[in-house]
Amino acid sequence: MSTAAPTPLWQPDEARISTARITRFQSWAATRHGAPAEGGYEALHRWSVTELESFWQAVVEWFDIRFSTPYERVLGDRSMPGAEWFPGATLNYAEHALRAAADRPDDSALLYVDETHEQTPVSWAALRRQVGSLAAELRALGVQPGDRVSGYLPNIPQAVVALLASAAVGAVWTSCAPDFGARSVLDRFQQVEPVVLFTVDGYRYGGKEHDRRETVAELRGELPSLRAVVHIPLLGTEAPEGALEWSALTSSDTEPVFEQVPFDHPLWVLYSSGTTGLPKAIVQSQGGILVEHFKQLGLHCDLGPEDRFFWYTSTGWMMWNFLVSGLLTGTTVILYDGSPGYPETGAQWAIAEQTGATLFGTSAAYVMACRKAGVHPGRDHDLSRIQCVATTGSPLPPDGFRWLHDEVREDLWIASVSGGTDVCSCFAGAVPTLPVHIGELQAPCLGTDLQSWDPQGKPLIGEVGELVVTNPMPSMPIHFWNDPDGTRYHDSYFDTYPGVWRHGDWITLTDRGSVVIHGRSDSTLNRQGVRMGSADIYEAVERLPEIRESLVIGIEQPDGGYWMPLFVHLAPGAVLDDDLRTRIKQTIREQLSPRHVPDEIIEAPGVPHTLTGKRIEVPVKRLLQGTPLDKAVNPGSVDSLELLQFYADLARERR
Repeated sequence: MSTAAPTPLWQPDEARISTARITRFQSWAATRHGAPAEGGYEALHRWSVTELESFWQAVVEWFDIRFSTPYERVLGDRSMPGAEWFPGATLNYAEHALRAAADRPDDSALLYVDETHEQTPVSWAALRRQVGSLAAELRALGVQPGDRVSGYLPNIPQAVVALLASAAVGAVWTSCAPDFGARSVLDRFQQVEPVVLFTVDGYRYGGKEHDRRETVAELRGELPSLRAVVHIPLLGTEAPEGALEWSALTSSDTEPVFEQVPFDHPLWVLYSSGTTGLPKAIVQSQGGILVEHFKQLGLHCDLGPEDRFFWYTSTGWMMWNFLVSGLLTGTTVILYDGSPGYPETGAQWAIAEQTGATLFGTSAAYVMACRKAGVHPGRDHDLSRIQCVATTGSPLPPDGFRWLHDEVREDLWIASVSGGTDVCSCFAGAVPTLPVHIGELQAPCLGTDLQSWDPQGKPLIGEVGELVVTNPMPSMPIHFWNDPDGTRYHDSYFDTYPGVWRHGDWITLTDRGSVVIHGRSDSTLNRQGVRMGSADIYEAVERLPEIRESLVIGIEQPDGGYWMPLFVHLAPGAVLDDDLRTRIKQTIREQLSPRHVPDEIIEAPGVPHTLTGKRIEVPVKRLLQGTPLDKAVNPGSVDSLELLQFYADLARERR
């Protein structure tokens, strides 16, 4: 990678730098905890990873994290896996999430929007009252600290109330979106054996109502651990027999009681995509999430009480949990339930305008879809309140940066961020005081010793390597559910470099401190010893207007050869003729590498995704290597088995 310093796409002005919370934090930490007063973010980050305990102590003091029992020290054991954070401390996540109710009871904590684009505010006082009422009812149902409480819910205020009430009791929250089928939900919930299930009767998406009562009945029948089912009549139906009514559980005026739990007490269970087996049930702690999200949202995202925080997500994706944590900073959280592109592709920008969003979060795929559809957000909407557009889910291509800059606003902070469900946070991404360069994440996050390593564990600068984290983060999993000896947890992250977290992404750290993500390292394209991430191929190929989406696979052949097909899903009216094939190959040859020109370009009816919208590469690779469909993929983890059948049929024809 070139070491020449390119011109930034965006540069924060002095006023923005001086008022950023991260700047004020650095000055305060310099006087209280020995942080460097000069040197800006680079110096602060270096201190945050070399003086880990001082940094995290500064975070908990800066954000006034309240321990009902004090901690003995910041880090009792720093080995990975198994780091011990704030031993001796007790606290409660929900108590912190509802703190703003004391000073701003009538302000909006939540702003709910559906496909009608009507806004329904929920005040801090109302949110706190509902959480207090529901927490008391959960206790009356016998829910104890450590019991699991589950939600089969869309992105609605009731889901937030249920999560916070569960946390207040010390129960462990877990959720799936209602577009998940019964098998997908059971693959997740059966692992954790919930005692309470919150459900809707259905949901609205794309202008249609989707009845889920039969699925709910199936879940009830297959989850024998349930003691109670709570019915939320989103479509207006009666509660099924034996179910409790949401309104009856949330109507009393009850002051919340917050169970004080150890720092490492489980807060929630998140799930990996589960494309090749049962999803990993990832357990994160109340304290770990609390301090990590305060840092991420309050310092990196620069959120405070005057902000409105939108991220397009569902309850089946970690970004929903991250979104809810916006409450920690006193921010109004915008909940949108519906299709991202209804009634037209640019719908999310209309919501941003109507709600006054100051941080607008979405997926890289949505940005690129808007670009392809010719959407003009800045022309058609007043987006002057947006300070930052953040993207995740996949790397934001350079054309996505340019489009946001040109079509939303020139003075726009664009934050491409990268992390994972595994830590429910970011390894690298948003820094309000740093410039934005096209195609790059601004920097590694505070407290995260992010490095790029070669196979021998040697750090690399300016070269592609494995994304590793060499020190513990508070939000790393405390364990996986049903992994009693920790083998699955260890093998997921620590088998390549002992004691060091290997995430499974290819990255480049530039000599300017920024980060480039190249895609998953377990689906890396390795031609003649030259490695390239699939994301680089997609970014180049999908600039062509004829290509709606693509999928590239590299397959080692038994004879030592290497077959690399590129599958293309064409735009309406496009034809994969010799001319288009030539242009695709020429694009890859000229923009990326002659070695990574595909061996074949094959038209496909579509590209399969996980339920959270990520392209499925490894299962397709297994199919093409001859693995039967039922062994190559967990059918409940994908958006279309019919699409996967196309790849399985192709593999059979080639044999």
